[in-house]
Amino acid sequence: MSRTDESPGALIYRTWQRLQLVPAGSWIFSRLVGRMVPYTGALHAHVKELRPGYARVELKDRRRIRNHLNSVHAVALVNLGEFTSGMAVLTGLPPTVRGIVTKLSVEYTKKARGTLVAESNADVPTVLGEMEHVVRAGITDAAGDVVARVAVTWRLRPQ
Repeated sequence: MSRTDESPGALIYRTWQRLQLVPAGSWIFSRLVGRMVPYTGALHAHVKELRPGYARVELKDRRRIRNHLNSVHAVALVNLGEFTSGMAVLTGLPPTVRGIVTKLSVEYTKKARGTLVAESNADVPTVLGEMEHVVRAGITDAAGDVVARVAVTWRLRPQ
């Protein structure tokens, strides 16, 4: 149930906070988001930490997201980075601002294998008119090695 004075990011964050009070709340939250965003939901990523301007998301290695090199597929990595940046930036936006992705760039630094963690720290700007804002997400493997860096350009504008 949405409030008319609430931004999509505020609804996401409020839902996150409520589900933290129940067992397996972060898992339930991750599945709800996956149902709302089916393409990203296909990753079965697990949101581990979320607050305005910050997100940490975990992706377990599974056969269905692997490529012919037996590593996590490049598109799965960029999807994970975009999703993580979105969680970080959207939860920080005021209800008067909307955002949409207009550009993605990614740098792959190492074959991605095993459980991966994506993190994004988003500085949320004051939005007085339409503007572009880049949010970055880093993806690391279990050893802490960076496997990919994703830069997501968001077009932000007041309603």
